[in-house]
Parts: sequence; structure tokens; C-alpha cells
Amino acid sequence: MSRRQLGRSARFALAGMFATLSFAGFAQAADYPSRPIKLVVPFAAGGSTDIVARLVAEYAGRDLKQTIVVENKAGAGGSMGMEQVARSTPDGYTIGMATMSTHGSNPAVYRKMNYDPVKDFVPVANVVAVPSIFAINPNLPAKNMAEFVALAKGAPADRYSFASPGVGSLGHVNIENFMMLSGIKLLHVPYRGAGPALNDVMGGQVDAITDNLSSTLPQVLGGKLRPLAVLGAERSPLLPDVPTYIELGYPDMGTGGWFGLVAPAGTPPEVVDRLNQAVRAAMKDPEFRKKAEDVGGTLMPTTPQEFQVQIEQALARYAKVAKAANIQAD
Repeated sequence: MSRRQLGRSARFALAGMFATLSFAGFAQAADYPSRPIKLVVPFAAGGSTDIVARLVAEYAGRDLKQTIVVENKAGAGGSMGMEQVARSTPDGYTIGMATMSTHGSNPAVYRKMNYDPVKDFVPVANVVAVPSIFAINPNLPAKNMAEFVALAKGAPADRYSFASPGVGSLGHVNIENFMMLSGIKLLHVPYRGAGPALNDVMGGQVDAITDNLSSTLPQVLGGKLRPLAVLGAERSPLLPDVPTYIELGYPDMGTGGWFGLVAPAGTPPEVVDRLNQAVRAAMKDPEFRKKAEDVGGTLMPTTPQEFQVQIEQALARYAKVAKAANIQAD
């Protein structure tokens, strides 16, 4: 056989091999899912992220006709769980619940992270937008945000304080952003978790806090906190009298947090699309919608491409804030 014939034979063999691999990949995607799926939640059980993840597992699992098992892997502000997802086999059988922390503020404030929020993942679908609220101790004389800003501006720097779940937390970065936009200066008091932070604001040891609406709503309704602003695209039906930051003239605060699904980079597009379809089907269920609204959530049906844009916007916003405020969590 001549050298030319050998070359042609080799090319035909390679072409056949790639065709076989492509067909095998397509067949695998067509059969998806053929076994249970693991959904990694990068925070502890019982929180807002976990609640939304279990809703997705239940209702999207019905459409997929397969069990979705929720696995909580908390640590390092959500980074441990996201690292596990990033290092998993990209076959659609391990996915993760991304948040504004894991794919927004954390990459901005942590100098060393074991995952890249863009390169190591493929977006599947955003699921639920969950607003946060800025609230103060009700003993303060301010009745609205304009009065609070005037109060802080008329006092010595750091006279008034705000609590956060920790340095570099989403609550910390959001208030740093508000301070830059409003021109006020509050003393940061970091805690180890949102619970102790909330307790001290209610007790009067600290003046203000920002946290998920679902976490603070009972205290607000009980009169233990006074809400001044909602960080969301629109007012919450649970607190219809509380204006958004946008209404108050602070559009650069963004539109609040979200919880969405991501998969490891390299997951076949057919698998990503199937997962996206299942999430969208879940959102059409009235029970799913009702349960999401009960924790202050608003459904956010997106394509993978639309979710990618939302992630990139969050990364850009928090990188800007972290740099300007010199926030470093490690």
C-alpha cells in the first residue's frame, strides 16, 4: 500500500472513530437520565438555598422521571460545594445550586478559590430570585431610607453600625455598595453567621443589617426589625409598602439574589437543554410557584444563555465593589 493510501486509510479510520464517539455521546444524551441525579447545595440544610433546591429536586424530578438527590456540602461560603460540582464528571448526573454568593460576590472577595465561576461550569437555568431587605433596629428614629441616610450623614463616621454574617459575605458586600452609592459610612460588625447578626440588630447592639427576605420576614412582621429597602427587581408582595433600591434612586445596587442550576463544564448541550426543560416544567406547577413565593421568591425561568449573562453581570458588579471598598475575605 502506498504512503498516500495509508494516509487516506488513517483519515477514514479517525473519521470513523469520531463519528462513533459522537453517536455514543448523542445516544447517552438521548437516554438521559437513566439513573438518579445528585444536586449539590453548597450551604447547610434548612436555609433558603436548600429549600429551593429541594423544590427543584421534587418537581423537576417528576418531569425527568428520575430521582434527584439533594446533597448539602457547606463550607467556605459555598466554595466547597461548588468545587465538588466543578470537579465532577460532566455527564449531567452531578449538578449544583449556584447563588449570588458562589457566582457573584465570593469570586470578588476571595483571592484563592478552587473553582472558576465561568470556566468550570455551564449554566443550566436560573430558578428563583430571592430579594434581601435592608432593615434597622426599630428604636432608631429613622422611619424610611431617606431619614436613615440623613441620620448617618449627620453623625460622626462609624457612629452607626451594620451587622453581617462575616467579612466578604454577600450581606457585607451589599451594604458596602450602598454606602458608596449613598455617601454614608457605617461601622461593619462581622459575625459568624446570619443568626447571631440578626439577634444583635434586634437587641440594639448593632443598628442595621441586610439579609434574605425569607430569613428576616418573621422578625419584620413581629416588629423586631424595621425594613427600609428591598433589594429586588420589584417590591415584594410580602412587604408591599417597602420600596426597592431602584425606586429609592440606587439602581446600581442591582436586583437582588438568585438561586440557579449549573453543571460541570463540558456537560453535553443536549443534557443541559433537558435539565432546563425540566426546570421550566417545574415552574409551571402551581404548587411549585406557591412554595417558592412562600419563601419570598420570584420565579426566574431563563435559558442557559440568559443565565450566563446574569452570572457575568453579578461578577462584574461585585468585582467593582470589592475593589473600591478593598474587601478581602482571606
